[in-house]
Amino acid sequence: MSNWFLRPAQTHGIIDKLRAVSKTFPALMALISTASASAGPSWKIQYFYDKDNAAFTINDLRFFSAKRGVAVGYIETDKGKSEPMSVVTSDGGATWSEAPLKEVGISLFSLNDTIGWLVTDKAIWKTTEAGRNWVRLKKVEGIRRVWFLDEMHGFAIGAPKVILETTDGGKTWDAVDAAAKPKSNPRYTSYDWITFVTPQRGLITGASIPPRPGDAEPAWLDPEAVSKRREWPTLTIKLETHDSGKTWDVQTAPTFGQTTRLRLLPNGAGLALIRFAHSFEYPSEVYKISAGGKSERVFRAKDRVVTDCAFLGPGEALLAAIEPQGRLQQLPIPGKLHILSSAGLSTWSEMPVPYKANGTRAILSVADAENAWVATDTGMILHLSR
Repeated sequence: MSNWFLRPAQTHGIIDKLRAVSKTFPALMALISTASASAGPSWKIQYFYDKDNAAFTINDLRFFSAKRGVAVGYIETDKGKSEPMSVVTSDGGATWSEAPLKEVGISLFSLNDTIGWLVTDKAIWKTTEAGRNWVRLKKVEGIRRVWFLDEMHGFAIGAPKVILETTDGGKTWDAVDAAAKPKSNPRYTSYDWITFVTPQRGLITGASIPPRPGDAEPAWLDPEAVSKRREWPTLTIKLETHDSGKTWDVQTAPTFGQTTRLRLLPNGAGLALIRFAHSFEYPSEVYKISAGGKSERVFRAKDRVVTDCAFLGPGEALLAAIEPQGRLQQLPIPGKLHILSSAGLSTWSEMPVPYKANGTRAILSVADAENAWVATDTGMILHLSR
């Protein structure tokens, strides 16, 4: 693929058993303390929506700072009723409280520790209190994500084939002409990811994916047939600006898979996450991007569906992955959560994660080198403990 278009778990289990035994033999506490210290960084559950008659699906997680964070999504009851839901924290996740939402949150973006934006299924909203209240800016459907360079200047991307820009804080939005340049059917084209490396240089990625015969049917209806489908090339789209969005350079290329995450460092280097369809041998691949734009694959595994990636620092990165249940990687059946870390982006090590942490998708949020969280779409939020 040319161009970037492209266990310590056993120790963790032993420690749990030693803790149980230590209730009878207090003298073992010293051994437990030593073993815990040697286990290294691990992930601890901070929040879990655990109710018998309802489930909390988390669509996105964003920490505005090391203390203030927001998770958004929806609650679905056993009677089929669905309603918007968010939880917020102001103490680094030690405690969480529910905050009202009028619409289902899809994605979040923050500018500082108080100001942020929420994309819902019907509108774009703004908060000045780190997610504790929201004011609707624009009623619009199909938007996936937003990115603001400052409180006035921002962009919104989504479908069908839409990029919007505001220079007055979201009061008015104008269509970006470059969004229409790729030769693709708007009905099947969406822009899904936006990031700015500097206030001047920004990137938007998208794809045009026409439906295939049988796509309307859920994979679980006929998993055997789905597993035999050949992967079809996707028209991948990249827009790049070097002048804060005044002009955009548009590139397209037929590639296998879809770019679902693009995490870049200030020098332009970063990670790109590629997801594949059911029948592909590997469900996902992660590529390292050099500052010059060259790409090199750094991770893939048949039994790990990577759903997010993030940087803890210039040379340390995290991958959030789900262990698929069965042969198909994208069945709506929760699988075990796995977090992998790398100090140089070449080799990856699995970190200890609680055995009951599972989901079909996981979202990473990093506030700084010492504070990172991961949320699963099954209503669980974990914190990195060093």
